[in-house]
Amino acid sequence: MRAKGITYDTGFVRDGTNSRVRFDPDEVGRELRIIRDDLHCNAVRITGGLPDRLEIAARHAADLGLEVWFSPYPLELTTDEMSALFADCAERAERIRQRARAEVVFVTGAELSLMNKGFLPGESVDERVELLTHPDRLREHIAEVGARVNDFLGKAAALVRERFGGRITYAAVPLERVDWTPFDIVSLDLYRSAETAAQFAEGVHGLVASQQKPFAITEFGAACFGDTGARGLEIVEHDRDTGMPIRLNGEYVRDEAGQAAYVRELLEAFDAGGIDSTFVFLFALHSHPHRPDGDPRDDLDLASYGIVKVLESRHGDAYPDLRWEPKAAFATVAEYHRTH
Repeated sequence: MRAKGITYDTGFVRDGTNSRVRFDPDEVGRELRIIRDDLHCNAVRITGGLPDRLEIAARHAADLGLEVWFSPYPLELTTDEMSALFADCAERAERIRQRARAEVVFVTGAELSLMNKGFLPGESVDERVELLTHPDRLREHIAEVGARVNDFLGKAAALVRERFGGRITYAAVPLERVDWTPFDIVSLDLYRSAETAAQFAEGVHGLVASQQKPFAITEFGAACFGDTGARGLEIVEHDRDTGMPIRLNGEYVRDEAGQAAYVRELLEAFDAGGIDSTFVFLFALHSHPHRPDGDPRDDLDLASYGIVKVLESRHGDAYPDLRWEPKAAFATVAEYHRTH
């Protein structure tokens, strides 16, 4: 792989609520340095919903010499709201590209059909994601959703190129059937489930062979309780008003070794399959803290795809100045990127 990366979350915004309450620029810079020096990444996907935070984190990453994938992540927005977000962020990404002379890639949103209104039936993310569990119903909408997504992406790509001089891409899900003509890089969020495990490596080869452009995996990873692919967060119960996570819907067994093995196996498959760039999902998920004491259902980290576990009331031991502790997957990513 050319670009060995990880996703760094600055906070997802949904209905005015930010998933990352604490955002300290100095702390952000420290964590990005750890991503470069300790995880041996040479790229980072900076994602989130607030342009100011994205720019702060991206500037830190560029100054560290990391390749920056500037990735605004709209949630439950209209197409007009998304266009405004992309225009603003494209200008910010171009400032960083010009100032730092850094390699900056602009990611024109992610999984738009699932995360935003107007592409698939459903008034909420949960309703649209639920449609994925009903293949017959989903099949009825595939052609229509593809047309809607491509119509919007064509306009969004043109809008971004007016403001940004670097390469651009889009983080797709397979159901969207994206027309990659307006983009420089083909990017897919891709998880392996138990059902697809046997064909996964061969499928990666086929994906790369089907494209004439560099191929990136913008999102992949695992939760800490089993091989659930992209559905690990579904064990979380949320507040109806704010959408914030409250507790798990049952008791689950922590399996950090399983998370680490999954990440390594996918890195190996992507490497062997000719993938250009990969981004482990993700460094830390601040809205899902580790709560080892008390009710097991309160330990939201079991559902988290983070390779560190976020601590609420103390600093960690491995990095005493920071409020998290590495999981087994942290060492796995570090070792893989150091030796490959």
